[in-house]
Amino acid sequence: MLYQDAFLERLETGLREALPNWGLPRSAPVSLLTISENATYLAEDEAKGRKIIFRVHRPDYHTEQEIRSELAWVSALREGGVVATPSPIPTQDGALLSSFLDDGQLRYIAAFEFMPGKEPDAEDDLVKWYGELGEINARLHAHGRAWERPASFIRKTWNFDAMIGDKPLWGDWTEAPGLTPEGRAILEKTSALLRQQTNAYGSGPDRFGLVHCDLRLANLLVEGDRLGVIDFDDCGFSWFGYDFAASVSFLEHEPYVPELMAAWVEGYREAASLSAEEEAALPMFVMLRRMQLTAWIGSHAETPTAQSMGVPYTEGSVALGEAYLSRNS
Repeated sequence: MLYQDAFLERLETGLREALPNWGLPRSAPVSLLTISENATYLAEDEAKGRKIIFRVHRPDYHTEQEIRSELAWVSALREGGVVATPSPIPTQDGALLSSFLDDGQLRYIAAFEFMPGKEPDAEDDLVKWYGELGEINARLHAHGRAWERPASFIRKTWNFDAMIGDKPLWGDWTEAPGLTPEGRAILEKTSALLRQQTNAYGSGPDRFGLVHCDLRLANLLVEGDRLGVIDFDDCGFSWFGYDFAASVSFLEHEPYVPELMAAWVEGYREAASLSAEEEAALPMFVMLRRMQLTAWIGSHAETPTAQSMGVPYTEGSVALGEAYLSRNS
């Protein structure tokens, strides 16, 4: 239970101590926006009439060099006009990261421009936005293939083992809340099938590379006709098709997901090729992501998202696993 009140108070105190690095007074209005992997804050620069987003990084997740690598890719994407995404804001000394000491550990802080907009929801024309997202994904993937990464670039690799296998970065799915012995047996069979399928699918450079990894609705911002993308915190090396799976996070059970998938595929093909085999693999990645999120909910129980999903999400994962086994028998 990491993000308890006392910890959040320490984070805000540390953030306020760092605000002068960006030219803001320690007394600037600061509000907590979200808690997920990290704690994200909105600060107001009243002197300049602007808003700044501050991300205080979760302990023991990304190293300093991993965070710097993320910011390097975001900067390169902006320079190339690949996607509408907020610019990292350097400190007055030109650094993209600041830090403060908390309980003997460094907490890293990154700052970003405020991007206006709202999260798409089911009452919006999601099919339209997923078509746009598919095209954005194609551009992101093309950039990730072609970009000459800095020699110091390092990001996590999101393969089967890192998701739900032997070395899961988001926790063990068998510890999901409310998982029954019967449910565990179903998901064990699902996991074994997914291991077999991902191994057969392979991870060659035509289908595995640098991706966003977390393009769920909460990380999309709509304003007018613009679809903005935020939060590259989980970006790393994975299957390109996994980006679609991440985009339907927490929606995997909805009956309209096939429509979103069709729109995403059509949009993707507006900007890049996508083979029939790659399209056919998308449901596999959706199931893989669902099991990964089932593990995340168990290991991040203090976050509002995990608390809102809880046992029903685990039960839904079992039902989806059973259906997936039936379709792939």
